[in-house]
Order: sequence, then structure tokens, then C-alpha cells
Amino acid sequence: MSSQGSPFDLKGRIAVVTGAGQGVGRGIAHMLAAHNAGGIAVNDFFADRAETVCAEIAEIGVKAIPMVCDVGDYAQVTESIAKVEEELGPVSILVNNAGNAGPSGYATEFPLFWTTEPDDWDKYFRVNLFGVMNCSRAVLPGMAERKYGRLITIVSDASRTTEQRMADYCAAKAGAAGFMRGIAGDGGRFGITANSISISTMEPAMPAEKFEAFLALDSTKARLSKYVVRRFGKPDDVAAMALLLASDAGAWITGQTYPVNGGYSVAL
Repeated sequence: MSSQGSPFDLKGRIAVVTGAGQGVGRGIAHMLAAHNAGGIAVNDFFADRAETVCAEIAEIGVKAIPMVCDVGDYAQVTESIAKVEEELGPVSILVNNAGNAGPSGYATEFPLFWTTEPDDWDKYFRVNLFGVMNCSRAVLPGMAERKYGRLITIVSDASRTTEQRMADYCAAKAGAAGFMRGIAGDGGRFGITANSISISTMEPAMPAEKFEAFLALDSTKARLSKYVVRRFGKPDDVAAMALLLASDAGAWITGQTYPVNGGYSVAL
């Protein structure tokens, strides 16, 4: 169904979505494409994942190109954004979704912070904070010149609550939300909005029978008991909020952090 004429119509604007080769990022890329984005740059560290999502988006009639780079590497980011703008056009929407512990993924154990060393923290800050800063720095000059831009960063309820054994990750995500607020202050006069979406545990990707077994675990039931809406998040839950903030419907929203989390935490 066409979104033209809707306040959520993206009017052919070009979007970059980081970490979009799977999960929430993939869902956001699909959502933006379905609402008349003019093109999507699908970032991922792994080329095969980015290319797969690009092919999916192309099937619905929107041009998509892979943007394969490490968002924690400023030189790679600036070079990649330049190529995106050469092929697709000026970037008007940036969704900073790449996160977790970067390409290496989470460790199997989460130690107490005071047993870690600075080298242990780098993987969290590199992607969750400096990756956001790198990508934002690459697109903001053009947005300011054109007097239009939408920056959206996916953060975590870990930065808003007392999650155990995740202090370094919490700090990186909290820093990203603070960075968005700072950019909101600088960008308003240039037609740029900057917001964050705070998410909690997302539904794991696994076959149906394994997922049913997972839900039956006592540990899973205990985790779900903390949610007002008794389920884990799905990519479309987050993608819908990203669409609002990316579209003209969100033109008067900036500097905010929106929890999309089934009531795991609340904001006043």
C-alpha cells in the first residue's frame, strides 16, 4: 500500500541504517523502504548480510546498496558515506542501530566492572558511542547545508535501569543518548532533529520449536515477568517508532529518548 499523502511518507529521501543486516536494523530498513524512502544504504560489518537485505528491499521496488564497513572506524565511515551519496544521493536520514559488542558479539560471561580492564571496554564504546559519532559526523555537514536531517539512535534500557554486570555497555549507550541530545541542541536551527529509541530484550531469532522451548524455561518466564506487555520486542515494534521520528510526522520532536520496551521501564 502506498504511503504517499501520509504524514509518514518519506518523500524519496535517502536513508542510512547501520547494523541493518539482521534483526532490528533489517526491520527498520524494510519499514523505511515501505514508506517511500528514495534509497537505503544497508550497513553491516558482514557483506553477505548487507547484500541479502539489499536484495529484499529491491524486491519491493526501492534501491538499496550495501555499505560494508566498521562504524567504529572513522575513515571507513567517511569513505562509505561519500560512496553512498555518490550512488544514491544526499543522506537525509541516519539510523544508528549498530550496537551490542560490535562484530565480535557479546562474551559468554559478563564480569563485574572492577575485574575488567580498559581494553575490555573498547568493544562497547567503539560501536555504541564512537560509531554513532562517526556516522553522525559524516552526514551532518550536508544535512546542515540543506537545512534538513533526521538522526535516530537505538540505545538500550540498560542505560536507563540497573542492569547487572553491564556497566561499560550501559555507559556507552547512555553516552550515545547524551550525544543525540547535544546534537539536537546544535541542529535545531538547521532543520535537523536528533532522537533516541531505548529498547529492551528483543525476541531471539530461532526456529519455532526452539523458541517455544525457550519461552518455557523458568529463566525466560522470570525475565518476562518484568514486562507489562508479556513478550519480548520484535523488529517492527522499533521500526514503527523509527519511522515516526524519520518522517515529517516527527518534525517537532527532538532531543528525546523514547522507550519502546513493553513497559520494562517507564519514563516520566
